[in-house]
Amino acid sequence: MPPKEPPRRRVPGPARPARPRPASAGARPSRPAPRPAAKRTAPRPPARQPRTIRLGSPRPRLRLISLGLTLVMLAFVVRLLQVQAVDASAYAAKADKYRFQEYTLSAERGEITDRNGIALAASVDAYDITADPKLFTPEESKVPDAPEQAAALLAPLLGKEPAELAKKLRTPKSRYTLLARKQTPQVWNQIRDLRRVYGQKAQRSAGGNGVNLLGGILSEPSTKRVYPNGELAAGILGYVNAEGKGAGGVESMLDPELAGKDGKIRFTQSGGRQVPTAGSQGTPAVPGSDIELTIDRDIQWAAQQAITEQVRKSKADRGYVIVQDTRTGEVLAMANAPGFDPNDLSAANAASMGNAALQDAYEPGSTSKVMSMAAVLEEGRATPDTHVTVPNRLHRGDRLFKDDVDHKTWYLTLNGVLAKSSNIGTILATGQLGATQAESNRVLHGYLRKFGIGSPSGLNYPGETSGILAKPQDWSTSQQYTIPFGQGLSVNALQAASVYSTIANGGVRVEPTLVRGTKGPDGRFAPAPTPKETRVVSEKTADTLARMLESVVDDREGTGTRAAIPGYRVAGKTGTANRVDPELGRYKGYTASFAGFAPADEPRITVYCAIQNPTKGSYFGGQICGPIYKKVMEFSLKTLHVAPTGSAPARLPVFSEPTP
Repeated sequence: MPPKEPPRRRVPGPARPARPRPASAGARPSRPAPRPAAKRTAPRPPARQPRTIRLGSPRPRLRLISLGLTLVMLAFVVRLLQVQAVDASAYAAKADKYRFQEYTLSAERGEITDRNGIALAASVDAYDITADPKLFTPEESKVPDAPEQAAALLAPLLGKEPAELAKKLRTPKSRYTLLARKQTPQVWNQIRDLRRVYGQKAQRSAGGNGVNLLGGILSEPSTKRVYPNGELAAGILGYVNAEGKGAGGVESMLDPELAGKDGKIRFTQSGGRQVPTAGSQGTPAVPGSDIELTIDRDIQWAAQQAITEQVRKSKADRGYVIVQDTRTGEVLAMANAPGFDPNDLSAANAASMGNAALQDAYEPGSTSKVMSMAAVLEEGRATPDTHVTVPNRLHRGDRLFKDDVDHKTWYLTLNGVLAKSSNIGTILATGQLGATQAESNRVLHGYLRKFGIGSPSGLNYPGETSGILAKPQDWSTSQQYTIPFGQGLSVNALQAASVYSTIANGGVRVEPTLVRGTKGPDGRFAPAPTPKETRVVSEKTADTLARMLESVVDDREGTGTRAAIPGYRVAGKTGTANRVDPELGRYKGYTASFAGFAPADEPRITVYCAIQNPTKGSYFGGQICGPIYKKVMEFSLKTLHVAPTGSAPARLPVFSEPTP
């Protein structure tokens, strides 16, 4: 057993003072015991009474606090009334602005194709490179020269100057800046890869809290206009500007049809990103229509190659070739040299960026004589066999006229006047159109107008010239004699080609066309309106002119023998005119040209060529434009599978017997 604990010893506690016993009800309190008498001492001064602190009244303070709270509540009420009633719509709009994000959906621009559906202009995916300048500030990037560093990385990829990019990245108080438009997907992929690399570096540095130097570089989906064939048909197609709008050629002429209609999308956003569960609303973009041209890409290529080579050899200012279907008026080719590449406008010469074949006005020269002959034949003033005596010089008005070559007196037929391209013979022939020179002028002017001179061609092409043809009463003393052989009036290349297509089409002028039709977003093809037709001369006159034009090429005395095509009957006319220098405002140099159609007895194709200011080698149309005509016509006939007719050419006489 465990031993017992010894008993604890009680320790007495401190004594408690005795409580006075309460007096019972009605009992007198006992008197305290008298204190023993003390010794007498000096009297003490009276004790100082403690100061009493009294509390002030709380009412003034409560009134002040109540007044303050009332003013505060009143301010809240007034502000609430302003927000919910007075400015409710404005604040609702601001809320929507930050709650909802709205983007424009760019419509896909329609294609431009040739007559066989081959793309001449198309749109491909591209990106606009943008940036958030706030992310390049020292506070956000933790780098004092972040814009300069980022610009140095981006400049080689975007083809921009680093200083230009750095300036945009330093745009103050902005969350958006555009660095470059219409960049290819390859460029954006390179930027994205570079951004990923710098993002990985940022994760490895500063304990995973580093800043991506290119984190503020973003992109917006867009489209870019491309021209797969480079310079081919650039003068016809034109180009688009930086905003994607047509700025020249067909791109401008048919911009509303090609552009389509942009759409919009509106969605709820948070932190700059779309809220997936909130849905979106908007209108979809409507793609532009595809445009099908009358151009044949292969014929266009042949024409462009031929004129480019000859302009280079002749060291000429420029040249153009028109190929036209004689029956429909459709333009199969319209080539200019020099040209430009619409894919790289920065390298293009501004003087070459238009369509000179439609925008240049120049004096046509002897190719215009066919209209004078048409008037003489149609009015019954002569026939191809009519004798015309052509002297070495002819005095008319205030001038002494001569032919391109010095010669003794020629005894020609009317056909010979055209074959030899005699200026003097043409003046003499057109002088028979009226009893007076003034009347002859009026008759000739009427035929020139019916052939389309002095009027738009009908293409509605931007910048096209109507040429210049004054009213007959306004012709000067010399003009009334120079206009019959092609000086003193001006045309564009398509007008000149259309004259020969009119003769080839039996005397009926069909307005030239460049567009076959459009294909809408629904895939339906809508053909272009039927072109206007005008009877200019009779079919008999047209056939006679065709046989006369054969003499120019087929007869050894003709000026266009270099345009002959073996196996085919060819009708054509040379032209060599004094050229007005647009800078000097006076004659300097020459315009060389050749126009014609084939086969002469069953016409299918018209080809017209003109070269401005050739400075090397020959400047005669038959010498430098005749070979181009031959090359382009041969290619066109083969491309369109036009076989020779096999008939014998017309052999009209050139010379006549001297009259006694």
